[in-house]
Amino acid sequence: MAANDAANGHTTTNDSVAADYNLSQPITSTSGLRAGLTSYGDAHFSLFLRKVFIKALGYSDSALSSPIIGIINTYSSFNPCHSNVPQLIESVKRGVLASGGLPVDFPTISIHESFASPTSMYLRNLMSMDTEEMIRSQPVDAVVMIGGCDKTVPAQLMGGISANKPVIPLITGPMMPGSVEGVRVGACTDCRSYWAKYRAGGIDVEDIMSVNEELAPTGGTCGVMGTASTMACITAGLGLLELRAGATAAAVSSARLRVAEQAGRNAVAMLKKEQMRPQDLLTRESFLNAIIVLQAIGGSTNAVVHLLAIINRHPKVAGTIDLKTFDEIGRKTPLLVDLKPSGDNYMTDFHNAGGMLALMHILRPLLHLEARTITGQTMGELLDNTPFKSFPYSKQIIRSLEDPLYERSSLVVLYGNICPNGAVMKASASKNRKLLHHRGSACVFENTADLARRIDDPDLEVDENSVLVLKSIGPVGNPGMPEAGLIPIPQKLGRQGVLDMLRISDGRMSGTAGGTITLHVSPESADLDSVFGVVQTGDRIICDVDNRVLSLDVDEQEIARRIAQRKRRTQGDPSSAGGEVHPEPWIERSGRRGYRGLYEREVNQSHLGCDFGFLTANGPLGKQ
Repeated sequence: MAANDAANGHTTTNDSVAADYNLSQPITSTSGLRAGLTSYGDAHFSLFLRKVFIKALGYSDSALSSPIIGIINTYSSFNPCHSNVPQLIESVKRGVLASGGLPVDFPTISIHESFASPTSMYLRNLMSMDTEEMIRSQPVDAVVMIGGCDKTVPAQLMGGISANKPVIPLITGPMMPGSVEGVRVGACTDCRSYWAKYRAGGIDVEDIMSVNEELAPTGGTCGVMGTASTMACITAGLGLLELRAGATAAAVSSARLRVAEQAGRNAVAMLKKEQMRPQDLLTRESFLNAIIVLQAIGGSTNAVVHLLAIINRHPKVAGTIDLKTFDEIGRKTPLLVDLKPSGDNYMTDFHNAGGMLALMHILRPLLHLEARTITGQTMGELLDNTPFKSFPYSKQIIRSLEDPLYERSSLVVLYGNICPNGAVMKASASKNRKLLHHRGSACVFENTADLARRIDDPDLEVDENSVLVLKSIGPVGNPGMPEAGLIPIPQKLGRQGVLDMLRISDGRMSGTAGGTITLHVSPESADLDSVFGVVQTGDRIICDVDNRVLSLDVDEQEIARRIAQRKRRTQGDPSSAGGEVHPEPWIERSGRRGYRGLYEREVNQSHLGCDFGFLTANGPLGKQ
C-alpha cells in the first residue's frame, strides 16, 4: 500500500508522520511544522489541517519533517533598494536546501525612504510589529530577514529581537556609483550637493536633469555612508553578518548572491548551536561594539535613534546604554573610513579595501572581543580565524588608529536648556569647523510649511552667522520625524558663497547629508513643556561642541513666561495671542484615529529610540 501511495505522488508512512495522527499521544514537538499550532481546541486536528493546506503547495511529508527556515520577502516595486530580493531569496533557498532545511518565504511590508508619506520613520515601528508577529506566529525555526533600505534593517532587528527566534539579517547591498562628466557620483550625498548648486544658481535645469539620470545607476541602497550602509555595518559589528562581504558587497554583484546562500546555510547551522536566539546571542558588549563601529565609520545620526530602539527591545540590555554611552565611546574612537559624507569615497571602495573585516581588525584594541557572533565564535575568535592583510589601497580608504580621518567623536551628544534629554550632531560632517563653537542669532521657522514659504525670501532677516532653527518636525510634531533637518541655506546666502550654517531641529537628516547640523532635540518642540518649542527669532543660541553644550541664552523667567503663554493659547484662552487658538499635535493626538493616532499617542522621544512604549522590553511603562 505504501509503495502504491508513493507511485501516486503520496509520501510513504513513517513513524514520525504516523505519530502526528496518534490521538492517544500529545504533540510534544515545538519545532518545524508542529510549532505554534493554530488554536482550534484540538492540536492533532490543527496539525492535520495545517498539512492539508501546505500540501496544496506540493510539499511532501518528508520535506515537512525538515527544520523550517523562514525567509522574509521585502520586495516591492516601490523599493529600488530591494530590487534584487527575488534573486537573494533563491540564493538563500539554495543554501537552506543544501544544509537540510526547508526554506519558506513570506512577505512583510516594505519601506523605501523616498516613497513613504509622511516619512519612512513613521512606518518603522509598524514594520517592526509586522516582522515580530509574522516570526512569532508562523511555524519557523529560524528566519533570514532580507532588508536594506534605511528603516528596514532597524525594523527587522527590533522585531526579530522581540520575537526571539534565531534570526539572520541579509542586507540587500549598496548600489554602484554613476558618472557625471567623468566625475563619480552616487546617491545620495551627491543628490544633495548638486541640488544645493542648482538652488544657488551654479548649474541650470538641463544640468540637474542630466545629473538625475546618474545618481542611482543600479538597484541597491545608497552607495555612501548613509543610513542604509551605516545599519549594514552596525549589523556586522553586532556579530550578525559575515564580515568580509555581508555589509559591503554590491547589490548587483555575484558576491551578494554568495552572501545570501551562506545566510541560508548559517540559518540551519544556528539550530544546532546553543543560545542562538537574539536575546541570548546579543549582549551589552555586542551593542557597545556596534557603537564603536558607528563612530569609526562616521555613520548616520539616524543610527543613534535606531540603535536605541533596538537596544530597548532587549530585556537584558535595555536601560544599560543611553545617549551618554554613544558620546563616551565617541571620545575614544577615531573616524577611520573615508566615505561620503564625512570623506570622499563610496561603499564599493570600502568593500574593495577589505570592508568590515579590515575595519574590525583595525578596531580590535577597542572592541569587546568576548561578544558572540552568529558563527558561534566570539568576535575575538572570529578575527583570529579570518586574518586580513592590509595593502596600500585599503589604507587610503580605511585609516589606521594612528592616522584617522577625524581624531575622535564623529558623532557627539549635546545638552542644555534647549535639549535637556540630548541632541545629536555629526561633527565630522561639518563643512565649517568654526561653527562647532558658535554663538548666533536664531532665525526660526515654526514648521516645514513656514520654512518653504520664507527660506528664499530676499527680505528674510538672516546672515551667515545666524542659527537656522526648524521646529515641529519631531516624532509627534510632523509626525514621523522627517529628514528635514538639513535646512537649506537661504538662497540669497547660497549665491554669496555660504556653504554651511549652524542648523538645529527636533527632526532627523539623511545620513547621506553633511553640514553643521544639530538634530533629535529632546524633548521635541511639540511637547508643551519644551524650551525648544518657544525659541524665537532673534534669540541668542550658544553651541560649544567641545563642552557638549547647546543652550538658549534667554533668561529663565522669560522662558517660563513663554511656555505658560503657549499652554494658555493651546487651551483656548482668548486673552492670549490676540484671542487666537492654536491647536497643537500634542493635544490633538488624543482623538486621532487609525495608525496615526496610535503612533502619535505611543511613540517615545528620540533619546529613547522613537519606539512605541508598549513594544519596548519594559512594556507600556517603558514609554516616557
